[in-house]
Amino acid sequence: MQKADNKIRIIGRREFVDFPELALFNLEAKIDTGAYTSSIHCKDIILKTINGKPVLHFVLLDESHPEYSQKVHQFEKFTKKKIKNSFGEMEERYVIKTLVRLERKNIRTTISLSDRESMRYPVLIGRRLIKGKFIVDVNKIHTKAIKVKK
Repeated sequence: MQKADNKIRIIGRREFVDFPELALFNLEAKIDTGAYTSSIHCKDIILKTINGKPVLHFVLLDESHPEYSQKVHQFEKFTKKKIKNSFGEMEERYVIKTLVRLERKNIRTTISLSDRESMRYPVLIGRRLIKGKFIVDVNKIHTKAIKVKK
């Protein structure tokens, strides 16, 4: 039986993350404790009806990994929520549940789908995902997570 890793890890203001269920790896993410939810850059967000059920289609984007922009992802389980954007305005976004790997921790969480073209990083990690698991040291980037005792 594998022992649970209950140690809080120190991460920096930017880290590399993976989305194994979406086959996306090594994406640079901005860690933002001011944001509640996490988001990922995508385009062509379309809701289709297939066999009488709504299915969400979208293409994820990252300029440093152009091969990702070729695959259309489909989700039957999703929600639509009002989320405050970086300008403080409320906007409706689709939200999916998926697995995020951040510094050797696999975390099932919700991610909003957003056009982040004007943003520097394709992924934003909000405090909901990191709460109780990580401490952010804003002086660091790409830390490989230093363990600390709770």
